[in-house]
Amino acid sequence: MSQDSSPNLSFEPWAPKDPDKAADQFHEIMKKRRSIRMFSSAAVDRSLIESIVATAGTAPSGANKQPWRFVVVDDPELKRQIREGAEEEERLFYGTRASEDWLRDLEIIGTDQNKPFLEEAPWLVVVFKVMKDDREEAISDRVYYVNESVGIAVGFLLAAAQQAGLATLTHTPSPMQFLGSILNRPDYERPYMLIPIGWPADSATVPNIQRKKLSEIMVYNQGAEQ
Repeated sequence: MSQDSSPNLSFEPWAPKDPDKAADQFHEIMKKRRSIRMFSSAAVDRSLIESIVATAGTAPSGANKQPWRFVVVDDPELKRQIREGAEEEERLFYGTRASEDWLRDLEIIGTDQNKPFLEEAPWLVVVFKVMKDDREEAISDRVYYVNESVGIAVGFLLAAAQQAGLATLTHTPSPMQFLGSILNRPDYERPYMLIPIGWPADSATVPNIQRKKLSEIMVYNQGAEQ
């Protein structure tokens, strides 16, 4: 079998000269990532958004089905409609749907039903999970591990935005069907997450909360001290 007809390609790894230093530098960048609800009105180039979404598209997925769609929105009228739809659902959430425990857990974050950032951020990235493979060349239209695959891709997107110095927020109004209607998406594309993205406002603040320590999130082998 010739190399051109082989089902596999030679792997070309990314090989930093100092892996520890590279990992530590990336960690330092990601430590500064916070969920931001106050955005600058300064423009963000479309090319930068495209680069960030392209990075999200490099994520692994079940059977390489890549079951995601990233709808990027900068049209003011569409952003207004999205804000109205989200705030309608959030009024119901805070008024009747959320449990007392949930509302207490949210108090330190300081959120409520008002979502001005959905119009203030220069871009909204609306992530849809694609429930069938609609590519013409697909062997079948089945998709696998959709939530896991799209979740990983969103993580890549957030990391890429942070690398570029952009602020993001993961917003999940529930239910989110209004997004598909506003953005004219087919029924097999289902809203997964709504991500405002832009430069942080000079006056931006974040809640005084802490991340868990490494010792709280990582266990060696069966949990005994190593």
